[in-house]
Amino acid sequence: MEQRENEHETLTMVSDALRDGRVTLALQPVVQADGDRRPAFYEGLLRLLARSGRTVPAAFFIDAVEDHPLGREIDREALKLGLAELHADPALRLSINLSPHSIGCPAWIDVLEQGLAQDPTLGERLILEITERSAMEGPADMRRFMARLQARGVCFALDDFGAGQTAFRHLRDFRFDIVKIDGQFSREIARDPDNQALIRALVDLSRHFEMFTVAEHVTSAEDADSLAKLGIDCLQGYYFGAPVL
Repeated sequence: MEQRENEHETLTMVSDALRDGRVTLALQPVVQADGDRRPAFYEGLLRLLARSGRTVPAAFFIDAVEDHPLGREIDREALKLGLAELHADPALRLSINLSPHSIGCPAWIDVLEQGLAQDPTLGERLILEITERSAMEGPADMRRFMARLQARGVCFALDDFGAGQTAFRHLRDFRFDIVKIDGQFSREIARDPDNQALIRALVDLSRHFEMFTVAEHVTSAEDADSLAKLGIDCLQGYYFGAPVL
């Protein structure tokens, strides 16, 4: 009973925020591992603005809306906000998270088509992030969806790679442009020979399939240096910057 009440409260909070326009993106840099570590792109993370002024991260509501129609509205709003950011800054590259439930959603497609019609270069600077678990739910539909948008310049990132039961053969079939390696392999990697071996193997695998690598949840200079030496292309985490509105 308590769980249902909490879920109802969460859905109400999300619905009210969408209705009132209290939705925004927080941007977190993804920096180049080599050189001066300039941002290669930013990840746009959806945030709700509570009436109290508190910022509510997606982790607090995404599970409740994932299989609910509100989830499609959340994805559509995130894309709309991301396209607006790209339109406002021609030098920006931005990734946006996408649920597999939205790939066949006409309203989501309409938002993308309107953005590309306004500025065709937006597609070349847009990255869509899909979790490993989500990609495996409907692989055939996902492959067709990706191929259609990749032909228009949109990149796809496989998020949280290694967090679940990886079907490596799907890496060959999907042809993601970017692989974001789950943070469990990055944490304290400078002192963890096992994770070093795993990262090295994942880097080799990604290079074989011509996929760009990003290590997530990097929290120290020591770990950042170790990941760079292991061949990771880009780094993301609080060491380089928290998501900011």
